[in-house]
Amino acid sequence: MIKKIVIANRGEIAARIIRTCKRLGIATVAVYSEADQKAPFVSMADECYLVGPPRVQESYLNAEKIISIARQAGADAIHPGYGFLSENSQFADQCRDAGLLFIGPSSQVLEQMGNKIAARKAMKDAGVPIVPGTDEAVADAEEAKGIAELIGYPIMLKAASGGGGIGMQVVHTNKELEKAFDSNAKRAQSFFGDGVMFMEKKLENARHIEIQLLADHHGNVVHLYDRECSIQRRNQKVIEEAPSPFISETTRQEMGDSAVRAAKALNYTNAGTIEFIVDEQEHFYFLEMNTRIQVEHPVTEEITGLDIVEQQIAIANGEKLAYEQSDIARSGHAIEARIYAEDPKTFFPSPGYISAFELPDGENIRHETAVTDDFTVTPFYDPMIGKLIARGADRGEAVAALKQALLHYKVEGIKTNIPMLIEVVNHDQFLNGNTTTAFIDNYYLPMVKTN
Repeated sequence: MIKKIVIANRGEIAARIIRTCKRLGIATVAVYSEADQKAPFVSMADECYLVGPPRVQESYLNAEKIISIARQAGADAIHPGYGFLSENSQFADQCRDAGLLFIGPSSQVLEQMGNKIAARKAMKDAGVPIVPGTDEAVADAEEAKGIAELIGYPIMLKAASGGGGIGMQVVHTNKELEKAFDSNAKRAQSFFGDGVMFMEKKLENARHIEIQLLADHHGNVVHLYDRECSIQRRNQKVIEEAPSPFISETTRQEMGDSAVRAAKALNYTNAGTIEFIVDEQEHFYFLEMNTRIQVEHPVTEEITGLDIVEQQIAIANGEKLAYEQSDIARSGHAIEARIYAEDPKTFFPSPGYISAFELPDGENIRHETAVTDDFTVTPFYDPMIGKLIARGADRGEAVAALKQALLHYKVEGIKTNIPMLIEVVNHDQFLNGNTTTAFIDNYYLPMVKTN
């Protein structure tokens, strides 16, 4: 039975995990870098240990030091959160070898799903639809051009490893592809140590819709319905909602069934998400699998009433899922806006000192935050400083609550993306549920250019 957990992460997700652990009576250990010494999550934990200097390679990616801290603290398990080491198969093995439970799937699954080419093959074998594209690495720009002419432009050039939009680019012509191939391969090599590239057909006017899964060590798998994550900038999500306002109940069920079937084929365990791209006719295709908790998990929690972190811990403990699919009800609507320290026009990070920070209150409002006032956002990490979640009996009510909360969300001293979020949630196309992955390009950026 898990009695003490090291949170191998930082910011809002570390605070989120600590809150659930406190409720469950599980002791928590925070690891923090020199840059995060005054971060809220550090003081929230029962114990805290300095893991290293600000750079992630010397702190939050320092697997050996984190495991050493876990041993020193007498911990039973490590929760990796998202990002950093969360999908690192070697780290999962290191935890196991050190006698620590890794709160996530097996290292074998992490390795398989961590490579997007291998993931495509696995999903194809499991009978899950995949986007037309390459099932092998693309050697160079010349080979890429030949494939693109067969698939048809536009195409999405992707790095086989990594995520977060890094090494990913939409290209429309051979000339663009020539320029993009080498630059994206080099960037992927720099960030992930793997410059292998592959290609997929870019679906026009598509939606990014994902299915949340829970799977135990006894062969039981359930889905917690869908999330719409189509509002993105630089291929990264900024607004997510559950359920999707677009798909029918029939498509929702088919997507859920496909995701469960895939998880069973992989012998998947713990929480995970299968992401799909969905076209205008509601045809859905596998995009990727996230083998961890996701940033946007709160909207699923709000419509199901389940605590996904609690479920992760129970599964890691070897417990059977307490729910069958028929037991999981869906109620109301929830929507999340990610608050970033960034310029709302250029999307460039805007680190600096927060002189004032006030969160809006409300019965239908939930906050997940990484900062306080009198706090400095450093340039060392992802610039997300918080998440604002609104819920309602239906989408209209949830959106209305989000709109009001954004107007009263106060951050002074740095730039944030709040002005962008306000523009998006007040746009007619968003209010009508027309939220494709091209939304920012089609509606927000043209407005920014004219102002």
